[in-house]
Amino acid sequence: MKKLLISPSKMALGEQESQIYQNILKQSTEISLNLMAVKVENHPEDFLGWCYELLDVAKNRINFDLLDDNQLPTVKKLQDLLISAISLLQLKTLRIAPWPVICGFIEQHKDILALEEQLKLTSYLAPMRSTPLKEMIAEDRLAFTGKHAASLDTSVYNFDVEWFASTKSAKGFHQLLADLPGAFDDALANIPAEGDVSEQDYQAFMIGYLSAFAGTDEKPNLAPATRLLSMRRPDVFTPISNNRLDALCQALGISRLNNRDFERYWSDVVMSVRTMPWFAMTTENSELEEQLASIKALLPCFFYYADKDTADNSNYIKLLNKPVRSSRSGGTKTVRRGKESAEVLVDRALADESIPDHIRDKRDSIITEVEKGRSVDETIGLMRAIFG
Repeated sequence: MKKLLISPSKMALGEQESQIYQNILKQSTEISLNLMAVKVENHPEDFLGWCYELLDVAKNRINFDLLDDNQLPTVKKLQDLLISAISLLQLKTLRIAPWPVICGFIEQHKDILALEEQLKLTSYLAPMRSTPLKEMIAEDRLAFTGKHAASLDTSVYNFDVEWFASTKSAKGFHQLLADLPGAFDDALANIPAEGDVSEQDYQAFMIGYLSAFAGTDEKPNLAPATRLLSMRRPDVFTPISNNRLDALCQALGISRLNNRDFERYWSDVVMSVRTMPWFAMTTENSELEEQLASIKALLPCFFYYADKDTADNSNYIKLLNKPVRSSRSGGTKTVRRGKESAEVLVDRALADESIPDHIRDKRDSIITEVEKGRSVDETIGLMRAIFG
């Protein structure tokens, strides 16, 4: 372990990496006796590999039974520092890596990234990028804006809607969105659905977005705005979230944005990503590359730290595995849906050519059950079982 801890001092670290190393070393010193009890055989020669190795020690191999209660926050801080360092180091490769390397990294890590699930989200939203928010059913609006809810039918929304920057903590934004979706539509209308997006287009969006909050007690924050922009034009706008902002800004070599830096978001984030070599030199030699090229501004999201637990922590997976309990047994009540949402979800399912006419004739009955909270697939399955 001692050899592992001191090995970065022999690496050619830049000023930024050296500071990160010193911060990590400071936390390690406070639990040095516990760390020294861990046997280490892998000694990476690069700083990124070193961070991964030490993080594995701090998460999985240190003996937590021997730690004092007052040492647990130190271990947690050490883990957080290492996770942030890994995100930063991986994001920094975006500055110089060519398109094939970017795609190779994503494909190599597709399982821990839950890549298939994330691409299902972008594919689902693609046809509605120009659809006004006020014309969407409530569930589609949640998917577009990045807020999970128990009402999302897993047979329809087979993905976590909070990939690419969750907005679940932006309560004021979601309240305004529910009350005045047209105001946000007016802002988004300034962003062309295809073709080039200019700074003037973005500034017009920014004015419209800020105007949506005028006369209210809610403050317009940048992060939810970037989610709206990135879902409308995932080939132009990179979403940001507060818990990952430090790593992104450090990787781009810019001072940290605050939640009101609307002008700097364009100049420091959008333009920085746009000038990276892979961004302008995308090729589409495979189906995956074609998918990634269509959402290329979202690709930095795949370079944040992820591990084997990331995919399992998906809200979709959690909802899928959540036991359904009857309110009669004292458990959680089934979440009801609005009639409009139920009708749209059922009609989408019944549009499948494999659905026989005698099941389509039961449309009203299916809608009634879906309104009550039963999933669309489950309801249609029951109808098939009953009516053959």
